[in-house]
Amino acid sequence: MIKQRTINETVKTTGVGLHCGTRVELTLRPGAIDTGIVFRRVDLDPVVELVATATGVGDTRMASVLEKDGVRVSTVEHLLSACAGLGIDNLIVELNAEEIPIMDGSAASFVFLLQQAGRAEQAAAKKFIRVLQTVEVREGTGAQEKWARLQPMHGFSLKFFIEFNHPAIDGSGQTAEVDLSFESYIQEIARARTFGFMQDVETLRGMGLARGGSLENAIVMDEFRILNAGGLRYKNEFVRHKILDAMGDLYLIGHPLLASYTAHKSGHAMNNKLLRALLAQPGAYEIVSFDSAEMAPAAYAAQLDEEWAMA
Repeated sequence: MIKQRTINETVKTTGVGLHCGTRVELTLRPGAIDTGIVFRRVDLDPVVELVATATGVGDTRMASVLEKDGVRVSTVEHLLSACAGLGIDNLIVELNAEEIPIMDGSAASFVFLLQQAGRAEQAAAKKFIRVLQTVEVREGTGAQEKWARLQPMHGFSLKFFIEFNHPAIDGSGQTAEVDLSFESYIQEIARARTFGFMQDVETLRGMGLARGGSLENAIVMDEFRILNAGGLRYKNEFVRHKILDAMGDLYLIGHPLLASYTAHKSGHAMNNKLLRALLAQPGAYEIVSFDSAEMAPAAYAAQLDEEWAMA
């Protein structure tokens, strides 16, 4: 049986919120069977719990934000991406502010934290959401058109197209594809950082966003070039980060997907719209488990073992 997984022990870290700009203390604790990923605002009295669900997302401006009765947990996508990449089903995430810390702008710090905690298999079958019919959402027309699509697949792959009229991005490659049945999340996706433009900083901060952004936690560009001294981690790091984000956004559905995801200029809002479109069509998906690794998607269990072996 492919079993559910949580972490083996509690781990902690601190960082700064990308948008709120404040110091955040983050604690990851083992989660019980079938609890999913649960965020707890321990700075509030009483403590407020927000479960990671697609319908719990209330804001998608520059991040995926869970909201409940006026309480927010912002920028959950990078941590959720790491959970998806390492196969964590159940986790308690405690924080003393409204935003998950940005760390270095990628999912690598969260991968390290989860590996440090170790994995623990649980006495219950892991649940997958298997897509049975193609589901697609679109917005805009012509050059402004963007879309995202889920198609049936016995596995999980992601393909992303971006379009930016900027010399640094144009020269780096604007398409990326990864099949996570056979390729390593840690090696191919986890280290890709978020990115932004200097000319947008003042506008974003006026909206209450990007107050904690810096060269330490994002790829930053002026009108012509990348300002980070170390350059890029991957040749096409920009589009790889969009895949990283998409993995976190899609994990808000509550279980790993068995599907092929393809997107063009998508973002947090479009990804959430895609999940809601899937959930609105009960015949388009089913929840499944596997009695053995042989019945699961090719190399799925082995791939997860490889990721944990890198600890």
